[in-house]
Amino acid sequence: MNWLKEGLRARAITRDLDWGVPIPLEGYEDKRIYVWFDAVIGYFSASVEWAEKRGTPEAWKNWWIPGLSESEVKPYYFIGKDNIPFHTIIWPAMLLGYGNRILPFDVPANEFMTMSGAKASSSRGNVIWTKDVLEKYGADMLRYYLSATAPEGRDTDFTFDEMIRRNNDELVATYGNVVHRTLTFLQSKFGGVIPQPLPLRDADKEILAELEHGFAQVGKYISQCHFKEGLNAAMIVARAANRYLDEQAPWKQIKVDREAAGTTIYVMLQVISGLRLLFCPYLPFSSQKLHGYLGFEGDVSAQPWQPVEIPAGTTLPKPAPLFPKIEEPIAAEK
Repeated sequence: MNWLKEGLRARAITRDLDWGVPIPLEGYEDKRIYVWFDAVIGYFSASVEWAEKRGTPEAWKNWWIPGLSESEVKPYYFIGKDNIPFHTIIWPAMLLGYGNRILPFDVPANEFMTMSGAKASSSRGNVIWTKDVLEKYGADMLRYYLSATAPEGRDTDFTFDEMIRRNNDELVATYGNVVHRTLTFLQSKFGGVIPQPLPLRDADKEILAELEHGFAQVGKYISQCHFKEGLNAAMIVARAANRYLDEQAPWKQIKVDREAAGTTIYVMLQVISGLRLLFCPYLPFSSQKLHGYLGFEGDVSAQPWQPVEIPAGTTLPKPAPLFPKIEEPIAAEK
């Protein structure tokens, strides 16, 4: 914004270097194309190459020329804060200069994530090797931590201690806990068959309304590229589900009123069915696992973005915990 307020100035697209992409003009052998002029063109040129390699050489036009696609194309550019000028001023200016090209719709820019308080550096050894983390902790745990601590508004710091704490206190103790308690109770007290509910009570309606609100909130935040807020909105529903389950206490209800306990479990299963979708953009692998535990088939990511009822009378398979708790000996290996 400061660049625009001060007034844009001409910017050279070459550098006096002996390495890089040469200028294809006689007399400019000692110059190279400025890397950030060349790099952003890769968005377009890669699309052309992709179209050629898949045998549809004209397909790139659907993504880059206005009016050709059946639905409006909205390009998003996810970048770090140090690349903002190139994606919000230089690249749009290049596209405008070329003419008849779709401009960036949104440029979500993150701040920096440091490693244990310092800039990541392979020479210093303070880097995360993705393969190692995936093998030790799994994809969803890493995805959850990076989403929950994303540097959307300020610099944040990656630590293994915090990643493990969030896994144990949030994924395991909150989301995973309410799922496992409900599904195991269904197996032990109802033989895995979803009970027929009584007319819903106020508490039942309130938690289902909380779920509906969760879909609206998570969807809104994701559409605005506020992913941390979206994940938090999903976790709010999971915490509400825990409170509902604790307050209704079906393990006590079943001793005096089996149908009331069955209604609580029926409602909880509807909430859990919604949670698998709310968390799916962030935790696709555990959502797919829960998808199967709830008796669904196919790909969970193909489901509509709305609560999906699991009918009474449905028999569910025996579940397993969604997330493993990370014990101290494993954490100490970090």
